[in-house]
Amino acid sequence: MTELGLFLAKKSVNRSDVARKTGISKTRLSELSNNQRTKLRADELYLIALAIDVDPCEVLKEICQDLGLKSE
Repeated sequence: MTELGLFLAKKSVNRSDVARKTGISKTRLSELSNNQRTKLRADELYLIALAIDVDPCEVLKEICQDLGLKSE
């Protein structure tokens, strides 16, 4: 499961509702939630955040928590 999938599960999000509200297909949401190789686009992240009524920055921080700058 991806970080987005874990975030949506933690928030008890109904993916069918998200698909209906955002226009993102259930298949695409499933790919974003389960396939590590699937890339989440910024517009998708924004729409998902709006659909589940959370700040897009909260979603971004959660799904990118393992990223950081290289130390010199």
